[in-house]
Amino acid sequence: MPGLGATTAGLARLRKAMKRQSDSGDDAGLSEVRGFGFNPGGLRMLVHVPGSLALEAPLVVVLHGCTQRAGPHARAAGWLALADRLGFAVLAPEQESENNPNRCFNWFEPGDITRGSGEAASIHAMIEHMVRTHRLDPARVFITGLSAGGAMTAVLLATYPETFAAGAVVAGLPFGLASNVQEAFAAMHGGAQLGGRELGALVAQAAPAPRRRPRLAIWHGLADGTVVSSNALALARQWAAAYGLAEHPDAVRARRDWTRSEWRAADGEPLIELNLLAGLGHGTPLAAGGDDPIGEVAPFMLEAGVSSSLEIARFWGLAPPEPAATDEWRVGAPPPEQPTFGAQGLGESVMASVSPHVSTDVQQVIAKALASAGLMGRGSPQD
Repeated sequence: MPGLGATTAGLARLRKAMKRQSDSGDDAGLSEVRGFGFNPGGLRMLVHVPGSLALEAPLVVVLHGCTQRAGPHARAAGWLALADRLGFAVLAPEQESENNPNRCFNWFEPGDITRGSGEAASIHAMIEHMVRTHRLDPARVFITGLSAGGAMTAVLLATYPETFAAGAVVAGLPFGLASNVQEAFAAMHGGAQLGGRELGALVAQAAPAPRRRPRLAIWHGLADGTVVSSNALALARQWAAAYGLAEHPDAVRARRDWTRSEWRAADGEPLIELNLLAGLGHGTPLAAGGDDPIGEVAPFMLEAGVSSSLEIARFWGLAPPEPAATDEWRVGAPPPEQPTFGAQGLGESVMASVSPHVSTDVQQVIAKALASAGLMGRGSPQD
């Protein structure tokens, strides 16, 4: 039966992806760099440098989430494929279990989120090493991360703003919300309790004022049960305050179950972009199917019909603009409120991927098997 065969093959690919994510020896083809310099945070440095990379090429820093490893995360999110296609280098710092048993970046520890110390200083030293060694463009350094990596992305943007042209936070949190584990969990599940001006002040106090702050893209699923989506709006308001912009966006557009809000400079350039996806749980939005697949469905890598990595590269100016499509943006639409697609956990992501290709009976068999494995109807366990 072709449908069942395709389903079995899809599940086999998923099992391989899960194994790659958990395999402690798998760096996804990235090379480790030792002795890169100041490393008070005790992090690993992994890199991907395309063979045909031009001089003064851009650099993209990719930070993984909890329980993940740097290489498999960068590959599954599509950043390695995009690096080869678009011509930029990738730096993928990796957390050690000795620093955090769940391999989370310590985005809430004062010693790790202060300019010149801890994990933030280690990542900054890696960036300087990459730019110097590979003769990259210091004016085109970008950073992105998922979950705890997204929160650490906000840390780097706040503490070293002069280093980055732009950043992107996926399912993360604003800078400075927590100073210990208890406060971190409270922020994750309850959102920011501070107003925009207070949040902006945290950024302003983190580093000397730069000539220009980095632009920021934010991506979050509205069905995220691990890091509530109100953190995404709080992050946008934090950076709007840091930019001296109004609290409310200048434009809101929507298509299907995806809403994009923009805060713009006086010349119309988008400085902050907030993307909310209805029904999406905790993870990186992917477009792993179709004619131009990007990324791999895996734990915390969720099929959503849109590649956040490609869209982020477009926002940064590393990828060409989206071609004209029949599915146009609608102007002035409010953010979606009810989840209508996507997956809140791994099981739902599997079902979303295979359901269009198999019969109802086969769907029921797969759903029952996933439920028996505890992969349906629950949020992701990632910090």
